[in-house]
Order: sequence, then structure tokens, then C-alpha cells
Amino acid sequence: MTKPNDLILRAALGQDVERTPVWVMRQAGRVLPEYRAVRAKAGSFKGLLFQPELAAEVTIQPVDLLGVDAAILFSDILVIPEAMGLEYRMDEGRGPSFEQTIRSEADLKKITTNGIEENLEYVFQTIRLIKQELGDRVPLIGFAGAPWTIFCYMVEGKGSKTFSMPRAMIMSNPELAHTLLQAITDATIIYLKAQIREGCQMIQLFDSWAGALNNDSYNTFALPYLKQICEAIQDVPKTVFSLGAFFSLEELSQLPCNTIGLDWHMDPRWARKVVGGEKTLQGNLDPAILYGDYSFIRLRTQEMLQKFGPNRHIANLGHGVYPDIHADKLKCFIDTVKEYQHSK
Repeated sequence: MTKPNDLILRAALGQDVERTPVWVMRQAGRVLPEYRAVRAKAGSFKGLLFQPELAAEVTIQPVDLLGVDAAILFSDILVIPEAMGLEYRMDEGRGPSFEQTIRSEADLKKITTNGIEENLEYVFQTIRLIKQELGDRVPLIGFAGAPWTIFCYMVEGKGSKTFSMPRAMIMSNPELAHTLLQAITDATIIYLKAQIREGCQMIQLFDSWAGALNNDSYNTFALPYLKQICEAIQDVPKTVFSLGAFFSLEELSQLPCNTIGLDWHMDPRWARKVVGGEKTLQGNLDPAILYGDYSFIRLRTQEMLQKFGPNRHIANLGHGVYPDIHADKLKCFIDTVKEYQHSK
């Protein structure tokens, strides 16, 4: 009987590991031809989300095909605003969009935190199917969008380079902003607790639009809600990945979480000095390196591992893998991490 691979859980908890564990953000996605085949069967991205058998299949694909040390639930961060009452569209090549937005006190009537679990039952069905098929081969990571990032979509109504609408709200009507952020936080806690109850052994919060704020704004409108979620989730290791929030790394390091994700802009040695030795770091190879040849990928991956050192590190990219990267290049990165031996 094969011994379960719990490397990533041990690394997150600061325990001894035989080697650095590795997984990749967006590992279940367009980089894999097998994923593209399943998505074609589903008809659309959202069609895939709402078919638990297919969502479970693509969750497990990277474990079998790439040899990663963890599976991550195939879902989307925008299931939370949809469960709260704001339905969204996902158009090919254009990204998500919302017909309704929250921009006034009256708009708050459009959303509710009641019925979150019932509205997300299809996600929990997916988790149950994943656990049946995956067993304990590797841990299953659950996730949610961080409140600030979900707030951005609910106010702006779509992706944006500037997110001027949500930034305008925190400046002109901070009370409304905090009310909405709290509702998102409450819904997210319900959602993550249910993910864990169904079998997720680790969770990650994705703050994809953290870089839209400055230090003061992030510390006011993002960190307190991340802290609430981290305090509410007690049973599994927690990772916070705040893209572009290098300016608040010191404050992020004080959150009651186990792991801080680093994007590819951050130097691991600097981050370790700022964060200290009590937290695990995750990351942070520049995804664009995977456009290089195999020897280049191996060299840059080894350099990254050397900078992080042997302890309290989970190898990953510093962002999600780009969809036009060849799967063999991604596997080269993963294999290089698995084969690397830190000097004694």
C-alpha cells in the first residue's frame, strides 16, 4: 500500500520534510490537453463548474499527469458573489462580468449571506467525488477569493486594470465598503468551513487584486477581513496569497496563517527577513520562465530553491501558470523541484 504523500501539510506546519513539496496555481487548466478535452465536453467554463463529475476529474488530472504534491479543488473565486445573489457570466476571451453590481446602500438588498451552503452544494459534491477518487494520495487544497478581491468584482462588475469603482467607494463611502466586505467575509467563512468538513485538508485565500491598493488602504480594507477568516479556520493549514502586496508583507506575516504566498516580483531572501522564521513561504518562480528551454527552466528553478532554502518552503509559481505554456515545460519545473537536493 502506497504511503500517503503529506509533504505539503508538513511543510506548511514547519515540520521536517524529505524534499520541498510542489504544486502549481492553475495546474488544473488549459495547459493540459486532457483538461481541454473535458472542458469541451462540459461546453463552457461554468458548465464545467456545475458538473461535479467533470470538475472532480480535472482536479485530479495534475496529480496523475504532472506528479504534483497536492490537488487543488477545481472551482472559481466568483462562486461566492453568485451564491450571495450576484450571478456572473464567463465569456471566452473576455473574462467574468456581472449584470448587477453593488454601488449603493440600496444595492445591498440584492445580496444575502443566507443559503450559502445550499447554493454551493455543487462544489461540495465535487469535493466528495474528488475524495473518493483521490483518497489520501495527496492532500486536497480548498480555496476562496479574499474579500477585497471579491469586493472588486462585485463593485466594478468585471475585471479592470485600475478597479476605479471599488477604489472610489473606499474613499467616498467607507462605511458601505466595510458593510459589503463584512458580508463577503461572513459568506467566505461559511464556504471554507464547509469545504473542510467535506474533506479539504488545506485552504488558500487568493487576493488577486491586492496590488490595486496602497499600504494604508490594504491594511484598512483587506487585512482585517483576511484576519477574520484566518481566525475562523482552525482545523487545517492556511495560505494567504496577495498578488502585488509587497508593501504589506510585514503586516501579512502577522496574520494567523501558516503560509504566505509570494508573487514572482519578491526576492525570497528579502521576504524571509521580513516574514521571519515562523511561517512557511510559498512560490515563486516567474511563470514566464516556463517559455524558456528545459535547461533554462531547470537552472532557474534550482536557483529559486537555493534562495528559499530547505525549510518552510512550498514550491510554486509566483502566479498561475499561463495557458499557452507547454505541459512538458511545466512538468520540467515540477520534476526539478522533486529531484533537487539541498546541500547539507
